[in-house]
Amino acid sequence: MADFVLVAGARLGAWAWDDVTPHLRAAGHGAHPLTLSGLAEKQGVPAGQQTHVQDIVDLVEGEDLHDVVLVGHSYSGIPVGQAAERIGDRLARVVFVDSAVPVDGEPFVSIMPDGGTALKATLAENAGFWPVMPAANFEEHDLTEEQIARIVAGATPHPGATLTEPAVLARSVANLPATYVKCFPEDELDEDLAELITRGNWQLVELDTGHWPMFSKPRELAQILLDAAL
Repeated sequence: MADFVLVAGARLGAWAWDDVTPHLRAAGHGAHPLTLSGLAEKQGVPAGQQTHVQDIVDLVEGEDLHDVVLVGHSYSGIPVGQAAERIGDRLARVVFVDSAVPVDGEPFVSIMPDGGTALKATLAENAGFWPVMPAANFEEHDLTEEQIARIVAGATPHPGATLTEPAVLARSVANLPATYVKCFPEDELDEDLAELITRGNWQLVELDTGHWPMFSKPRELAQILLDAAL
């Protein structure tokens, strides 16, 4: 039995995995969706990048989880990738779901085409938070109107320090046993990510859907996670 620790992307909480966790539990595994500090029911809790890393480590150690599959979606690939090396032999695998991948000394904003200039300006204009996106931003992501409304209604502003503070890694994520779930399979892989996929301990899985597969393709995403745990 594996223990899946599920961490959704920016602005989202544990609730984002509600359609995925039943499939994991039905297969006999543990499923532990996590809300990071400052989001959803944890709004108001101060959070920086290392706070989010510690949130994940604390869940794994506090629940005494073993054979852990850490799952990070979008932004959360950054703290998940760091937590993976900190939980030691409790880790079975990391699954990056259409996510950013951490690099030592680099913040999340560094992946932006402009190096994060526009995002930093947005944070400054919104009291240090990344505001919730309007419904129009979710179009063409294989989502129904009902699913979009659910995401927008549940989303909360994201604490900006988690986006601008650097990742801290003792070694490259290239050393981790990892699966990368690539949505929009018609798009080319980022050059750095493509290099990681060449590693024998990394696996690429394509899922033909948009950036929020836990809503658009929950059953299919759950099966990918189950396969990754084998």
